[in-house]
Amino acid sequence: MGYEPSAEELLHLNRCVELAAEGLEAADEPFGSVLVAASGKVLFEDRNRVAGGDQTRHPEFEIARWAAANMTPQERAAATVYTSGEHCPMCSAAHGWVGLGRIVYVMSARQLVDLRTELGVPPGPVNAIPIQDIVPGVRVDGPVAALEAAVRDLHTRACA
Repeated sequence: MGYEPSAEELLHLNRCVELAAEGLEAADEPFGSVLVAASGKVLFEDRNRVAGGDQTRHPEFEIARWAAANMTPQERAAATVYTSGEHCPMCSAAHGWVGLGRIVYVMSARQLVDLRTELGVPPGPVNAIPIQDIVPGVRVDGPVAALEAAVRDLHTRACA
C-alpha cells in the first residue's frame, strides 16, 4: 500500500531524491527534503548534513527551524514537507512543535530499518516510530512506490 502523488508532487519528491543524492556525493547520509507553500512555491530545501558530527542536522529539522523563523502559524499549517524518507522522531517532534502541515515521504522509516537490517547495518540509536505516533493528527502520505527504488539504491550505496 502506497501513495500515488500528483505530477506536481512528483516534481517535489524527485527534488528530494536529488538532494539525497547530493548528500551521498558529499559523503553524508542520503536524505533530502523540500518545504512547499500552499501556493505551490518552494520555500526551503535541504539535505542531511550530519557528516560533520552533529547528528541533528536533518533536513526536516532545518525546515522546521526555517519555518518557525520565516512563516506565520497559518502559513506553516498550510505548507507541505516533501521528503525522501519518513521523519525520525526528532524531526517529527520539530514538525509538530512548529505546526507544519502535511508530510509526503518516499520511503517509510520501517522500510529503511528493514533495508539496513538486510544490509547488515546495526540499528541507529533512536527507534523508528511512525510520524503519527509522535504528531497525532498530521496528514502523512507515503510511501511512494514510483521512487522507492531510487531511494533504496542511495541507502544501499551509503551502507556499502
